[in-house]
Amino acid sequence: MSEQMTQLDGVKYGRVLLKLSGEALAGERGFGIDPPVVDRLTNEVMQVHEMGVALGLVVGGGNIVRGTIASQRGMDRVTADYMGMLSTIINAMALQDMLERKGVETRVMTAIRMEELAEPYIRRRALRHLEKGRVVIFAGGTGNPYFSTDTAAVLRAIEMGADVIIKATKVSGVYTADPVKDPDATFLPTVSFQEVVANELGVMDAPAVSLCKENGLPIIVLDVGRKGAIEAAIRGEEVGTLVS
Repeated sequence: MSEQMTQLDGVKYGRVLLKLSGEALAGERGFGIDPPVVDRLTNEVMQVHEMGVALGLVVGGGNIVRGTIASQRGMDRVTADYMGMLSTIINAMALQDMLERKGVETRVMTAIRMEELAEPYIRRRALRHLEKGRVVIFAGGTGNPYFSTDTAAVLRAIEMGADVIIKATKVSGVYTADPVKDPDATFLPTVSFQEVVANELGVMDAPAVSLCKENGLPIIVLDVGRKGAIEAAIRGEEVGTLVS
């Protein structure tokens, strides 16, 4: 399927894993789910789907519960992480609802079994959904505490045979420092996996970056607020930062 997809006109990456932060769904509110923001994000996803690209999504849960922060404030880490996983499932259902209203067939697959709401994650079934042209939303992280949704995104991307991971963030790419806190931070159009880890550039956590490096899976970091950025990246245009 991936080989077939890469033959599409003007498409560099035929099979893509899109990683969205939970905060992206909250918009300016900073918490919860903002329907107009979800509407805009799903328009971007729909455009990619219409290109014929096989697309998987992983969404975080930080707009509802972020496990690491909850544990720092006294909650048991394992309990907090499971709450975070449940938050990703809520977000996945919101994305599914909006996408299907727009005629995009989707499947939510969860690492934690809850058959009344979504399918349990089974690799072969997920591959079949992609082959049938469905957008697959992977929720529930890895199903294990102490692992981030970044790591879950990389794991699913590898299992799906994705050509690239696109991490959609609130900044235009990777900088030498946090551009919000440091006005002298320099934008990096390309960066290696080694530099990301050595300089703690914060693209993804170390286990996720290590998995990408071991499997030769590139990451594109871009601004989710820039209209058409995801589509442009899939076409191979220079958008955001390429980590390889």
